[in-house]
Amino acid sequence: MTGRQKKKAGGQLKGMAGTLSVHRDGYGFVTPAGGGEDIFIPARYLRENLHGDKVEVIVQGESPRGKREGRIVRTTERGVQRVTGLFSWSRRGGSIKPDDERLPSILIPASAYGNARDGEVVVAELTSYPEDRKPAFGRIIEILGSPDDPQVEVLTIIRKFDLPFEFPDAVLKFAKGVPETLSDADLQGRNDLRGNTTVTIDGETARDFDDAVSIRREGRNFRLWVSIADVAHYVTPGSPIDREAYIRGTSVYFPDRCIPMLPEELSNGICSLNPDVDRLTMTAEMLFDPDGEMLASSFYPSIIRSCARLTYTIVSRIIEHDDSEAKAAHSLLVSDLMLMKELSAALAAMRSARGSIDFDLPEAELVIGLSGAAEAILKAERNLAHKVIESFMLAANEAVALHLTGHDVPTLYRIHELPDQDKLAALAEYLRPLGYDLPAEERSIRPEDIRNLLAASSGKPEERLVNRMLLRSMKQARYAAENLGHFGLAAPCYTHFTSPIRRYPDLVVHRLLKWLHQQSGAAGRGKLKGSPFPGFPASLADIGEHTSKRERVAMEAERDIVELKKVQFMVKKIGEEFSGVVSGVSAFGFFVELADVFVEGLVHVTTLEHDSYRFVEAEMRLIGERSGVSYRIGDPVRVVVAAASPERRQIEFTLAGVVASARAPGEEYKKVPVQGKKPEGWKSRFKPVGEAAERPARSGKTPRRDSGGRGGRKRR
Repeated sequence: MTGRQKKKAGGQLKGMAGTLSVHRDGYGFVTPAGGGEDIFIPARYLRENLHGDKVEVIVQGESPRGKREGRIVRTTERGVQRVTGLFSWSRRGGSIKPDDERLPSILIPASAYGNARDGEVVVAELTSYPEDRKPAFGRIIEILGSPDDPQVEVLTIIRKFDLPFEFPDAVLKFAKGVPETLSDADLQGRNDLRGNTTVTIDGETARDFDDAVSIRREGRNFRLWVSIADVAHYVTPGSPIDREAYIRGTSVYFPDRCIPMLPEELSNGICSLNPDVDRLTMTAEMLFDPDGEMLASSFYPSIIRSCARLTYTIVSRIIEHDDSEAKAAHSLLVSDLMLMKELSAALAAMRSARGSIDFDLPEAELVIGLSGAAEAILKAERNLAHKVIESFMLAANEAVALHLTGHDVPTLYRIHELPDQDKLAALAEYLRPLGYDLPAEERSIRPEDIRNLLAASSGKPEERLVNRMLLRSMKQARYAAENLGHFGLAAPCYTHFTSPIRRYPDLVVHRLLKWLHQQSGAAGRGKLKGSPFPGFPASLADIGEHTSKRERVAMEAERDIVELKKVQFMVKKIGEEFSGVVSGVSAFGFFVELADVFVEGLVHVTTLEHDSYRFVEAEMRLIGERSGVSYRIGDPVRVVVAAASPERRQIEFTLAGVVASARAPGEEYKKVPVQGKKPEGWKSRFKPVGEAAERPARSGKTPRRDSGGRGGRKRR
């Protein structure tokens, strides 16, 4: 607790505990630790706090918008110990402008510069925090280099999100000691599936293959084998490699590289289900009827030999496009692939009937050149082959969860809780002008309500907006020891089993599954003997909380570098003209998605020519007061790239032909007269390129499809 906070609190007040999130404009919100509505904190009360601080807050009233407003009375834990940013030096001293714009500048005394030079990206350790109107101070502990170096950009994001990057020597030594081939002892107690026609289906750039599939028709039914790399055979609980995998929690995928959870000796070697070699696996064997309902299942250690490494593109050519050349090249597999297509359709129909939600927002695919810069930004393809594998992985995950729960084995669930009803009510008000309705407030919303809304907007100009707003209203999926069900999948019981090479929770589930299998037919927890790993089952809650946090950090880092590459690509396009469509409208402008480049940017209302524009919320439209010109979702437009700010990850457009047209970095717009009352949320657009306006808080968190060759599989 700082000195000023002690004075404010009088040493007595006990506030509500929570975590502070600071907006780049200076104000903040405290998210209560016990859940509930965020508490707004005005900027004037945040002079002694930083983003991420654990605090206690007292509610003092409501803001003009009806939100709870409060003041921080105690700081219990600092959220930031290190910052990464651009170092600048002057005669008055040194400072760091953090890469995270939610943090203020950090002052660096001359004695703490080290060898850092003006304009370099550095990492600093905070030595003091803001207090009594004094700023934060730090000392430089690492020099990353020039901000224009693509390698430094990657390192900056790695340091910014505190991603474990290099494996400790003990882990590398352990990994190098793992045998590269199988021994006779490895095969003991395993079902031999080497006689099955088993294939892997992944992206073109994939290097680690952790799942393989095999199928057979039995009468009118389908028998499916989903075999997953037996990472638990090599990574034992408490070993150096296990401890490091737990710290990382997940692999992190950047456009041009992967920060793996496991060293290459395992992830790309003995644990990778490469073709034409024997590999150890854990198999989920499932029998489905023609309607996709599971009739039986079994789970066991196995050994497989993949007969082909297929890609989504090749499989799509066979099952979706009837490509004669692809079918001839893989003639021995065509019948099995067509059977997989048939089963996948049945599974998809079954999930749809029970209300499963499928957010199918397109994602960007970056083509990275040798220099590390983006050479193209395309819309990533999600073809039928992606959907086939996704269906099989969802089925295996759910089957494993049901199996463990049915045997009363405490496990790590993948849960997705019910949406917040207040957020859904606000969403209903927002979508009503577009002609969409959510159920009345007297009953809780169901997955099929969301699915029906998505179906109603499918193919319409506002489809992406509806998807994004729905996503914003829903909670994030997470790992937990308590089974709360999976709302998005409409599944009462779900876990993650299919990716132990890159997700620690899957490794935990494998250990539980193997432990249960070793019990020789035990029917309940009372008959189970021993323990799958130290601390079980009490440690499951901590594992779930930790791995959920690591997943969120990974997603933020991945999203950050993709947005950086997008903006850097558009910096080179400043002054160029593109076609696009309006993808979102607000009181202070409208967003445009380009047709030829998969990026989105803002046309601010202050750049619209010689008119005053008002936002008609009932129609989701901007209308010129005098001209009558209007802009709404789906309208085609021609725009000029006016500014691109790598620092703020933002792109700005102007309409083609307006006075406030393109400008070079560092230059200012010519001001366009805007008459009438400025709309709520208005903010001057006439700032240097590094001061691009904030994107309105209307876009949601898009569920990332696992990259690095894992395209098409969402983080369910």
